[in-house]
Amino acid sequence: MNKLQISTMSTLLLSAALTGCQNGLDTQSEVIDKPQVTVVDGKLTPEILEAFGRVNEAVASPDGKKVAFTLAYEDIAQNKSNAEVYVMNIDGSGLLRLTHTPGSEANIRWIDGGKRLAFISKDTKTGKNQIFVMSPDGRGAHAVSEAPQGVDCFEFSPDGSQVVYGAQIKPFNKNEKLLADLPLTTGRVVDDLMYKHWDEWVTEIPHPFVASFDGSKLGEALDIMEGEPFECPMKPFGGAESFAWAPDGSKLVYTSRKLAGMDYAFSTDSNLYLYDLQTKKTECLTESTGKGYDTNPHFSPDGSQLAWMSMETAKFESDQNRLLIMDMATRNIRNLTAEAGWDYSVESLAWTPDGKEIVLSAYYQGTAPVFKTSVAAPDFRIVAEGLWDYVAPQPLPDGTILALRHNMMRPNEVCVAKNGEVTDISHVNDELLAQLKLGKVEKRMVPTTDGKEMLTWVVLPPDFDPNKKYPAILYCQGGPQQAVSQFWSYRWNFMIMASQGYIVICPNRRGLPGFGTEWNRQISGDYGGQNMRDYLSAVDYMKQESYVDSDHIGAIGASYGGFSVYWLAGHHEGRFAALIAHAGIFNIEAQYLETEEMWFADFDMGGAYWDTNNATAQRTFANSPHRFVNNWTAPILVTVGELDYRILASQGMQAFNAAKMHGLEAEMLVFPDENHWVVKPQNAILWQRVFFRFLDKYLKPGSPEYRRPAAPKAAQTVAPADTTATNA
Repeated sequence: MNKLQISTMSTLLLSAALTGCQNGLDTQSEVIDKPQVTVVDGKLTPEILEAFGRVNEAVASPDGKKVAFTLAYEDIAQNKSNAEVYVMNIDGSGLLRLTHTPGSEANIRWIDGGKRLAFISKDTKTGKNQIFVMSPDGRGAHAVSEAPQGVDCFEFSPDGSQVVYGAQIKPFNKNEKLLADLPLTTGRVVDDLMYKHWDEWVTEIPHPFVASFDGSKLGEALDIMEGEPFECPMKPFGGAESFAWAPDGSKLVYTSRKLAGMDYAFSTDSNLYLYDLQTKKTECLTESTGKGYDTNPHFSPDGSQLAWMSMETAKFESDQNRLLIMDMATRNIRNLTAEAGWDYSVESLAWTPDGKEIVLSAYYQGTAPVFKTSVAAPDFRIVAEGLWDYVAPQPLPDGTILALRHNMMRPNEVCVAKNGEVTDISHVNDELLAQLKLGKVEKRMVPTTDGKEMLTWVVLPPDFDPNKKYPAILYCQGGPQQAVSQFWSYRWNFMIMASQGYIVICPNRRGLPGFGTEWNRQISGDYGGQNMRDYLSAVDYMKQESYVDSDHIGAIGASYGGFSVYWLAGHHEGRFAALIAHAGIFNIEAQYLETEEMWFADFDMGGAYWDTNNATAQRTFANSPHRFVNNWTAPILVTVGELDYRILASQGMQAFNAAKMHGLEAEMLVFPDENHWVVKPQNAILWQRVFFRFLDKYLKPGSPEYRRPAAPKAAQTVAPADTTATNA
């Protein structure tokens, strides 16, 4: 047995002995543990992919000597997963599992100077997620909150005497009289935009509550935004990073987008608000920083300064995240990013214990290194790099930096960096990875049509032989401004694609972060333009390699990547033999009106399609993929989730119907219970099986299912619209 198995077994015995002490934790129900899987011939399969342990939320104790983290496993038969809390020494020794529940623990925090851990778990008494505390050896776990609506996230004040937590409240202006005698009605009366979000109809919104803490129970909670119809944390993904306590606990900063109606649907203008616990007064701190997102506040250790991430441009949710600093005495604001002339975007930040520097992560040239910058004289230097994406780096008292890191060849593990050396201190998946044959990742610089170079990752199959020919897949990224860095995905996983015998082409096309603001912003207002030419450049570049079977190349992608596949379907001029689009935009005019966060479509598409005087918008809508179905020639697989309110399933259904009506070979996979992603274990495996069955059918001449597709109806040439790049 490895260290993790030994630790888990000993912890199971400890959990059994301590059951009577687990007040409110469900320690009796069946729990998902590490699955037993068999690897055959070193091949990564969908079932093996689901078996990886998923490491998250690594948090160091105040003295930097211990690390707590969550580890989740999935159970295919139960069709669910759960995450448990683990703790270990900073060198990776002494690994101990602390919880053993059928649900998932999250939001780990060290309190009482490191003497206890706080976390969120489902409480058997209230049936809701509540705040629990326990000792670092797992003893004495008990619920300290009894919030009627449950707790979504929390942060304790530095002295541990207070806590702020996010919880749901009922919506404002609900017409009780209208519904009073209709208890069984399912009707929803809608009178404004943003009535649904991502995968939910908005029937509740989160608010921040502050309560005292006496060491065993929370006191009466106060809604510090009482009467305000606004969100904090902000939907859909906001959490504890929305809060920052002043070191003395007298004040609290929170993030909110205090807008309503059309403004709420069409704006990204969030602000930081300072709440004084004595006076109960609230002050907006960031009115002067622009009309974009202000997020992730962090007080310096002495409380004299506040750092945060700020976007300047209205409606542009992928604008550069600048690192701003406020002097809390004078309210003077500095832009450290601009002072250093640093052209990248901050993803996370944390102060060093002495308050002189800030450690941060950022996408940079196809990876996500750890940076450190002086506050007095900003310099943004790399302190941990390589072919890795580092996540949420945290500086420790001795100068060590704790982080998670992953790459295309393995999922997250906990690591420490010091003096240029980086060491993994968790080894959750080492045993499984050692049994697999993985592909090789290569970096290529591809010339583009406008005279630039584009970093493109090329993933080669295991046991690659340059004297053979391999089918290839072009990966089209979503976002449209999400990085093609060293990421590990449990669905769009390049290693599993390579293990099936495919060369995977992963371009960092126009619109992706990590290559400067100009490269990142170029795509806005230029859908169907230069970024599509970038994709074709990458394919044409790789077709020159003797080992690429140029007659059997596919294109795949989700979200904007799905849009890309639909667009390429009408413009690829015979390059692709098969196409797969998940949750993609097919009809841009419909998408402009169907999506829920209206600011995104309005900014990135350049405006409304009925604005005939807006050249940018007119060019965008003229390039909608649905206008070029007459040019479609390749078989296509469409996959959708019916709970997807970002890009409705009807977009994919339209594309599938169009392909069939055009005489193409087409398949569609519909998940009634999935949203923009496919996350349930059995659904994820089905998705992978259908995905590879379809690719093998059209891209692998040696496959038993291989077939040459029947010719579609005669194509009618449709001239592409003018795609000259003009930013919104």
